[in-house]
Amino acid sequence: MGETPGTGRTRATQRAHIIACAERVFADHGFAGATMSRIAEAAGLPKANLHYYFGTKQRLYLAVLENILTLWLDDMDPIVPENDPAAALSAYIAAKMAHSRKRPHASKVFAAEILHGAPELRAYLGLELRRKVAEKSAVIEGWIARRLIAPVDPRHLFFTLWAMTQTYADFDTQMAAVLGIDKLDTGDYATGAATITRLVLRGLGIAPADETMQQQRRTA
Repeated sequence: MGETPGTGRTRATQRAHIIACAERVFADHGFAGATMSRIAEAAGLPKANLHYYFGTKQRLYLAVLENILTLWLDDMDPIVPENDPAAALSAYIAAKMAHSRKRPHASKVFAAEILHGAPELRAYLGLELRRKVAEKSAVIEGWIARRLIAPVDPRHLFFTLWAMTQTYADFDTQMAAVLGIDKLDTGDYATGAATITRLVLRGLGIAPADETMQQQRRTA
């Protein structure tokens, strides 16, 4: 894969850089206010480079949305029948929280799209996201049938997990205000992940890993 002339970046790296900068601009200004000129300035590139890689602002906007959705769907990979439910769900929560910490602007762009009725993503949500959730819901139903976790509606479990993890990106300003700090730090996200994991696992009748270790020590 060749380098982009004058930048020293590969095409994939260049696209990723533009998407990362576009996330911030779309999050701060919305779709209407985010011009290609603003995005180019944020990326430190000529506007022509953006048009070369993405064509139009709408295509760049879709690339931002599909990029974060792809990552979120990949986060579900540990949820497979042969994995331990506690480990799989803990890994999923940790991955989602990592994206909220590292990619908050992408989550905010996605939230704004959903609040506006998902005009650009409706087909994607109804196909790819629905298919993935159905696949992973079947895994959770299998865990329930094997009595590895307490009965729960798998789809509503995912809705709850999304709400709990993505709020650390979408409402980080509110959280920081309540905590009396300028912005959330790594420790806040770690505390949030631990809290969510404990609530979810205990709600499913699973002892969190730290409690299991403590029990093992007491009985050793």
